Amino acid sequence: MDKAWMSKNGLSHEYEAGVESFLQFAMQNANDPNEIPFPCTRCGNLQMKDVRTIRAHLCCNGMDLTYHTWIWHGERSTVKNPMNDSDQVGPDEHKYFAEETIDMVHDAYDSYAENPSQFHKILEDAEKPLYSGCTKFTKLTALVKLFNLKAKYSWSDKSFTDLLSLLGEMLPDHNELPLSYYDAKKSFSALGMNYVKIHACPNDCILYRKEFEDLSNCPICGMSRWKLGNNSVVNEGIPAKVLWYFPPIPRFQRLFRNKEVSKELTWHADKRICDGYLRHPADSPAWKVVDQKWPDFASESRNLRLAISADGINPHSLMSSAYSCWPVVMITYNLPPWLCMKRKFMMLSLLIYGPKQPGNDIYVYLAPLVDELKCLWEIGVDAYDAYRKEYFSLRAVLLWTINDFPAYGNMSGCVVKGYQACPICGEETYSTRLKHSRKILYIGHRRFLPRNHPYRRQKKAFNGKQEFNPAPKPLTGLEVLERVDKINYRSGKMSGKLQREELETKSCWKRKSIFFELEYWKHLHVRHVLDAMHIEKNVCESLIGTLLNVPGKTKDGVAARLD
Repeated sequence: MDKAWMSKNGLSHEYEAGVESFLQFAMQNANDPNEIPFPCTRCGNLQMKDVRTIRAHLCCNGMDLTYHTWIWHGERSTVKNPMNDSDQVGPDEHKYFAEETIDMVHDAYDSYAENPSQFHKILEDAEKPLYSGCTKFTKLTALVKLFNLKAKYSWSDKSFTDLLSLLGEMLPDHNELPLSYYDAKKSFSALGMNYVKIHACPNDCILYRKEFEDLSNCPICGMSRWKLGNNSVVNEGIPAKVLWYFPPIPRFQRLFRNKEVSKELTWHADKRICDGYLRHPADSPAWKVVDQKWPDFASESRNLRLAISADGINPHSLMSSAYSCWPVVMITYNLPPWLCMKRKFMMLSLLIYGPKQPGNDIYVYLAPLVDELKCLWEIGVDAYDAYRKEYFSLRAVLLWTINDFPAYGNMSGCVVKGYQACPICGEETYSTRLKHSRKILYIGHRRFLPRNHPYRRQKKAFNGKQEFNPAPKPLTGLEVLERVDKINYRSGKMSGKLQREELETKSCWKRKSIFFELEYWKHLHVRHVLDAMHIEKNVCESLIGTLLNVPGKTKDGVAARLD
């Protein structure tokens, strides 16, 4: 079936004709014409309505381009058996997997590669029809849809158990649906990815790994490794704080085991248009620095260029900062721009579980990830390229981190508040404290104008002085390393209180970033970047609110006028 119309302009005749053909196909395979899943980019097949409403959604929101096989609308899916090269298709085999489910099966195959019989047993259990005669759902696809709904609507574990129990009673006897959240999670986790639970000090001093692996108390603050119960009784075996670590190397190897993905991982070298325009990180000077300084790394187009992003979230969906959970997500830039930011290719590598945010001690939790990045750079790992059908040595480089401004300071070790909060100007930051607003004002931006710009000579419109100083030059990685190499920073919340006075000196650096353990880090031009979302939201919203005098949003208040 031709699906080229999905990527066409929503106002074109081809798109309109494609929508009509899709709706006809969905109507022919629907049990109830008023209960058809929405395949638009906004709904993602999680809501069900009539054809008229779906047509309006597809015209307004567009078709979900990741919905390649119309599995929720009656199309039969072709699933490649990872144990051989033959395609197994047919109405009796019940291969109705969504794209994410197929990837899970391939990942599980790699995990059980040394024991094929065990994998076959798990796969057969996942592929069972939901009940005898069911042609719409298998056990696994039903669980995928239910877990998606659980996550979307924030259902509690107890309510999810009650729902499964009710659905089990509604379905025919001897159905395959688990009757509790615990059983569903057990069925689901067999095909999931591997992870490592690393115990951590509740004060963020250390991780209990390497030389600290067998300790029961933190050697820095003395806190117990185990959770304290009633009357401060130590619950042996229950860790006080846990880091969830998802090793990236096995997942990088799995990427190359998929023929289509392996082909796309060299897009930057095979298909990218080099015309001087910046459309992809591969067009940036930062990418070219790696190519020029390490030509042996650049000669293998399959070597990965990575970025990581970290920020605090509240998993309980409350507008409160009382609880903070920090995911660290890894992005692969080898892929084309329409794929590298897809959820499927954004890898969760660390989950720093709350309730307190790690702050400046986040480097303690980044240590396992940095160790693997060092291995990927210095040694490499063996990987099999399913597209080219050959083994090769896979290496990787971390180009930069992506954060909001507070997390920028945590990751880089620089000061992001106070009188020297500009990472570019550093010790040459022009700042003063406003008496009435009780905030620090950052001035001196005329230094960045051309030397002969007329604003440099104006006095009245600015601070009553002319400005002829040159713009400060950003420090190179080598210069930053020279300044932070001798800083003695003590990790942990308790240590942080003791050295607070030391951090309030005139230095704009708090500590040495853990990423300097990577051999190439000091040579990169850009090491930490700010994400555009926060800049658009916070800065632009304040500007527009002030210019338009929006109530509650404007910064033009009494204190500002007095200052």
